[in-house]
Amino acid sequence: MSTDKEQLDVEDEFTPTETDDSEPVVEVAKTNLSKRRTIDNLLDERRLQRQLADYDFDL
Repeated sequence: MSTDKEQLDVEDEFTPTETDDSEPVVEVAKTNLSKRRTIDNLLDERRLQRQLADYDFDL
């Protein structure tokens, strides 16, 4: 450590950066979850339709 007093250049004008970047990430996650649920529902419906088509009604 230096014992000499040195003049440091300090900027007095500090502009804080806004943290709006976190909100779109949350929206993207919600959108992806919504899309995934839609896909899962469509696949489930297709699976049920196949089971219904394969079902033997002559029991």
